[in-house]
Amino acid sequence: MTTKQAGGYSVSYGREESTFAVLVVWVLAAVALAAAWLTGLTIWLALGVAAAGYAYYNFPLLETGRPTLGANQYGIFIQAFGLIRWRAIDGIDLISMAERDTTIHELQIKLRVPFGSALVADWRKQPLHRALMRLPWSMTHDNVVRVRLGPLNQPADEIHRTLTRMWRHFRS
Repeated sequence: MTTKQAGGYSVSYGREESTFAVLVVWVLAAVALAAAWLTGLTIWLALGVAAAGYAYYNFPLLETGRPTLGANQYGIFIQAFGLIRWRAIDGIDLISMAERDTTIHELQIKLRVPFGSALVADWRKQPLHRALMRLPWSMTHDNVVRVRLGPLNQPADEIHRTLTRMWRHFRS
């Protein structure tokens, strides 16, 4: 889905080394499961199931054309979370955390109301086949929605700047 189809601003997962890693793990899972079937050894089955589970969990990283985060005149949308009304947002912060040899960028959306009443559309109920897959968001106990921006296809500061600008425009 492109930005025009989403009706506003949207970003999706980017194509980088994580996509390659997920594909490699899918291949390793297939090889291990085939070895388990041919040899009958349980260790190959365990390795194959573990690799397939990892690849299944990270499958959304392969969906580079599907919007993961974005905004329109109604609010901010987050894949598998919903559409948050502009007036329900108390602040949008970009947090940078140093982790080993890299910097993790996280968008934190502070809500002024409980998230049940902040959502225009609630997309948290996922189909069964997507229930165990990676989510682009997490929720804290103090009504803050956290979105990791690392795997997305645009720089973190640009995403933050655009969403903040839209929030200031549409909440008035």
